[in-house]
Amino acid sequence: MTASPHEARPDGPGRALPDTQQGMRRRNLARVMHAVRAEGPLSRAAVASRIGLTRAAVSTLVDELIRTGLLEELGPERPGRVGRPGSALAVSGQGPAGIGAEIGVDHLAVCAVDLRGVVRARAVRHGTNRGRAPEPVVAELTELIRQVVAEADGSGLWPAGLAVAVPGLVSRDGRTVVRAPNLEWHDVDLGALLPAEYPLTVDNEANFGGLAELWLGEDTPHDFLHVSAEIGIGSAVVVDGQLLRGTRGFAGELGHVPVRPDGPECGCGGRGCLEQYAGEEAVLRAAGLEPGEDRVGMLAGRAAAGDTDVRRALHDAGEALGIALTGAVNLLDPRGVVLGGALAGLAPWLLPSLEAELARRTAGPACPVSVSRLGPEGPLLGAAHWVVRGVLDDPAGVAERR
Repeated sequence: MTASPHEARPDGPGRALPDTQQGMRRRNLARVMHAVRAEGPLSRAAVASRIGLTRAAVSTLVDELIRTGLLEELGPERPGRVGRPGSALAVSGQGPAGIGAEIGVDHLAVCAVDLRGVVRARAVRHGTNRGRAPEPVVAELTELIRQVVAEADGSGLWPAGLAVAVPGLVSRDGRTVVRAPNLEWHDVDLGALLPAEYPLTVDNEANFGGLAELWLGEDTPHDFLHVSAEIGIGSAVVVDGQLLRGTRGFAGELGHVPVRPDGPECGCGGRGCLEQYAGEEAVLRAAGLEPGEDRVGMLAGRAAAGDTDVRRALHDAGEALGIALTGAVNLLDPRGVVLGGALAGLAPWLLPSLEAELARRTAGPACPVSVSRLGPEGPLLGAAHWVVRGVLDDPAGVAERR
């Protein structure tokens, strides 16, 4: 079984389990949960075959997971087969849920995802957060969290944790926003502002977007660069199915890679950063348009209608993306690049110049570029699924906290 992201990250919600009999039991409970979630419904015998334990051992583990409400029995697995059919097991549609939240420059969003990966409640509030103090922004986010938790509770779900995606650098403590230039926030302890009753993880929105692509994408390789954009541009580096975080947890700041060193000043303090050429507001400026509520929709609509100024601006943005990505591709040699966030909606007009730059500048074979089907939903879904994965990784610990 592939190692979970929480086992590899010391600051993740999953706990490192000791090499004791109790630790082995907890790891085996997690293996059962992951097997049923990935391939279920499965009988006990099928689970035993998948994870290499005896049927008796698996039956004991399954009984414990059913008692705690994490698994449920659906009845005979395959009626009509020779011999007595086993009872099919599935991950429960009730019980713990992952609460994901996103603080964007121009929106707030919250959702609840059950252990099956289904979004069961959702709330969104549009409005600029740039330049606002963290306290009122987090107060509004907390209202949305309460609303989503209440709706989820009506469906038999309870919050196993809260994960918040932010457009900025987050410290290794998983709660402090060190710097978010597009929000104008510095050293903000979100853990002190958010509801204390939920286990909390705060991370960069691009990281959660990359994890969502890894967990929910179709045929996504385990080594890729995930690039997403809103006002700013971020990226997640996934190596062997794990996030590459860097020494301080700040890896992936593609938006502040200089593509033209003598270019315009950036909010980070540098000049000529990628965000100044390929961020949403930069593309709007280049096209001579004023920002609106649906910036991506406006750009895509005008580009599809043949607006030459918009198409030129998107061509230039794709070129800048290609230049910035070339350095990362040459350095890391990923299997592919995935465009997510707002970039996914603009891919038809970005890809030609982006791919041309990559092909011209990359030292090795061409690096394939694909478009995420998750689009701008990636960070929010990734945040909620981070909590869900934590439950799957240590179901015994979640039951104890409950």
